[in-house]
Amino acid sequence: MRFKDVSKSFPGVRALDRITFGVSAGTVHGLIGENGAGKSTLLKILSGAYRPDSGQVVIEGKPRVFRSTREADQAGVAIIYQELNLVPEMTVAENVLLGMFPNRAGILNRRAMLTRAGDQLRRLGLDVSPSTKTRRLSIAQRQMVEIAKALIKNARIIAFDEPTSSLSSREVTQLFATIRELKKNGYAIVYVSHRLEEIFELCDAVTVFRDGRLVKQYPSVSGVTRDMLVSDMTGRTIEDIYSYRPRPLGEVLLEVEGLLGKGLSAPASFRVRRGEVLGFFGLVGAGRTELMRLVFGAERPRQGRVMLSGKPERFRRIRQAIASGVMLCPEDRKLHGIVPVRSVAENINLSARRNFSPFGLIRPRREVENAGRFVDQLRIRTPSLRQKVLNLSGGNQQKVILARWLGEKIEVLLMDEPTRGIDVGAKNEIYNLIYRLAERGLAMVVVSSDLPEVLGISDRIMVMRDGLIVGELSRAEATQEKVLSMALPATA
Repeated sequence: MRFKDVSKSFPGVRALDRITFGVSAGTVHGLIGENGAGKSTLLKILSGAYRPDSGQVVIEGKPRVFRSTREADQAGVAIIYQELNLVPEMTVAENVLLGMFPNRAGILNRRAMLTRAGDQLRRLGLDVSPSTKTRRLSIAQRQMVEIAKALIKNARIIAFDEPTSSLSSREVTQLFATIRELKKNGYAIVYVSHRLEEIFELCDAVTVFRDGRLVKQYPSVSGVTRDMLVSDMTGRTIEDIYSYRPRPLGEVLLEVEGLLGKGLSAPASFRVRRGEVLGFFGLVGAGRTELMRLVFGAERPRQGRVMLSGKPERFRRIRQAIASGVMLCPEDRKLHGIVPVRSVAENINLSARRNFSPFGLIRPRREVENAGRFVDQLRIRTPSLRQKVLNLSGGNQQKVILARWLGEKIEVLLMDEPTRGIDVGAKNEIYNLIYRLAERGLAMVVVSSDLPEVLGISDRIMVMRDGLIVGELSRAEATQEKVLSMALPATA
């Protein structure tokens, strides 16, 4: 498979500029670049979701310009996107076999559907009943369902877009084993990831994008270093992407006492001081996200309390938390963070609108001013405030969510996986924003499954396992070995 002089533009943006490179059968080809570099646009052209302005995809020597995703499917192409494309109210089996339901004389053969889907799930090591509603699955399980959905089509070209962003270490190991088996069987695989260690572990070759252009091709990852790739991606050298900035800490601002509810197996307690960055680490399923939702009022706790500056609060609704200055950037941007079909400006003003809309009357000029201020301040890359937020890169979508909360009177910011699926350069911008907010006296809580990230930016670290907090470490005493030993199951 080969991309030949592929170009694509959107209003005000040259997304791809004459991209040419090939992916051989029986290889894993890494594709890296900062958010907005053009990687996802290229995959959408490969999938038939976008048509190129010029250029073509060559498959088995035949030039192709797909007019639909169905044409790409029929040509043996499967794409697994970073943001999941499943139907929550359908069963796992129905999602896996969507568009290819087995039938007899037009009548759905449910038994055959469950059997086929179940066989594929077992090959991936996913212990989930194919008759389960997809909405009941965790993000990690849904990601594996997406992979099963692609593999069952028997495609010969498979592109993975950040497939490990929500997977546990065990699931990543299983995925890599699956990809290596596909490679062994002659599949051509495109692998997009911001995790450079995955590129070195899995890929045979790597291509680097920057600002819609192909800036470097490495036919082999042998001899390539992380610093080389970072420099190629960003156009600059990043000595320390975490750039930790110590600061004086104030009084306790957020205090959680004995909070217990959905996803927790024991009462949780912790404190955060003004100016502090408190990191939460744990493996997938440890209960970190569930705890943040309980603090924010997105889930109702069975017991315990939240206090702000020593004053007890009862957040029965999210709006009460927001009014008190507690904000949450959720783990799943697409499901809980953005309104994909609305504009950048509307997403930024979603919460703060009430502050400049007297009697419920929308004031367009004020909304443009508010959104424009944060687009400039956070350097959100968008051709206009009217652009639908779904068309932005993951990193810029994350900045839009942050901009929404910065328009509020904020005291506590809970950030759940704030850099999931975000490139090295954008991560550095997010970290610096976290430090700036902490320096303003906010209490910052950062949840992450990226251990170097937690170690790099936190003043103090809480470790969770199996629905409970199992330990606390200061920045000085925290090491990868200590944190992991606390996070891993006792029987591991």
